[in-house]
Amino acid sequence: MMSASENQEPSQDELFEHHKFVASKGQEPLRVDKFLMNFIENATRNKIQQAAKQGHIWVNETIVKQNYKVKAGDEVKVMFEHPPYEFLLTPEDIPLDIVYEDDTLLVVNKPAGMVVHPGHGNYSGTLINALVHHFDNLPKNSSERPGLVHRIDKDTSGLLVIAKTETAMTHLAKQFFDKSSEREYLALAWGNVADDEGTIEGHIARNPKNRLQMMVFPEGDQGKEAITHYKVVERLGYVTLVSCRLETGRTHQIRVHMKYIGHTLFNDERYGGDKILKGTTFTKYKQFVENAFKILPRQALHAKTLGFEHPVTGKFMQFDSELPEDMVNCIEKWRNYAKHSEQ
Repeated sequence: MMSASENQEPSQDELFEHHKFVASKGQEPLRVDKFLMNFIENATRNKIQQAAKQGHIWVNETIVKQNYKVKAGDEVKVMFEHPPYEFLLTPEDIPLDIVYEDDTLLVVNKPAGMVVHPGHGNYSGTLINALVHHFDNLPKNSSERPGLVHRIDKDTSGLLVIAKTETAMTHLAKQFFDKSSEREYLALAWGNVADDEGTIEGHIARNPKNRLQMMVFPEGDQGKEAITHYKVVERLGYVTLVSCRLETGRTHQIRVHMKYIGHTLFNDERYGGDKILKGTTFTKYKQFVENAFKILPRQALHAKTLGFEHPVTGKFMQFDSELPEDMVNCIEKWRNYAKHSEQ
């Protein structure tokens, strides 16, 4: 049995996805199907229960049923069936919002809700499926993903650069690694951010109690270095519009760093921003926030600008994108509420 992180030789194993977890010391007894839902992104309870019926869940090397209670120190393994990765790269005629294109690269504006690359629970409809339909012979990155230099979360909208040649892939990947690329995001965060600007530093790694979340390890004893520079753009009462510039590019970096300083992103379900975190107890206010959640049914985060050196010409290129309609409408709703509250 292999863990998800190990390399697999091309074999029958490619038809399966393997995961292995060890329950932490503080783990309260919890059904194994619920335990795995906390650890595996996009794994539905039905899929986990299906794996249990097939005898594909083991605890301490023994096959268990879905109602087994996981305890501290248990080693839990699960195996899901899925198509081999090359079958996930099926070309799909999905329209792309191309901001810029030449022979070497293209810049796309990804809509919220689109997954960047195929993976567990998202086997189609991804940006990669669209790219391999529109472009032939895209170079593959170290993870065998065509054209992909960097990525943004499914429910984050905004700009991505795609490599069309091997030279571009190498050159652009190095810029992201060397932190010489520029990326600015706009985010709507809960609360009134105290300082007009600041820098958040704190290593980021997976949360040992919930593998779907990342968390900050301020001592730097775990995870990777992460640095986010922020500036307040507009104060809107119980929420604040902030600009975030990434110096590093860690998974969920802005979402995790903003939560770390007490300002979870608005409607960020993964990190608790889909609850009313600031404001009054009035029923009218609760209804207002619920309506705002409906207008913006995702975390309030948009990759607004992107800058990098062109791999061939050496010219520094900068691209900007408009805020998507759902964020614009949500911000306007908060702006009106803040004005009304001041009167």
